[in-house]
Amino acid sequence: MSAEIRAWFEEYEQKLRAEERKEGRAEEAARAVMIALRGRGIAVPDVARERILTEKDPETLERWLERAVVAASLAEVLDGLS
Repeated sequence: MSAEIRAWFEEYEQKLRAEERKEGRAEEAARAVMIALRGRGIAVPDVARERILTEKDPETLERWLERAVVAASLAEVLDGLS
């Protein structure tokens, strides 16, 4: 394998690992939101659960977690929930 191909492969592999770490952090943040809601006794319908667990934006998840620890309802946590 040439040095150029090896360098490209290593860079690609690093990008994949970084993406996997990012996805793992998002999954953990989503689980934290769910745990906070459960701890507050807030029911989470399947549609909302799916929305939370598939969210990948770390800023959104952080905002939801901050709200979830003090919220009285799911509508107070999720943006645009009616």
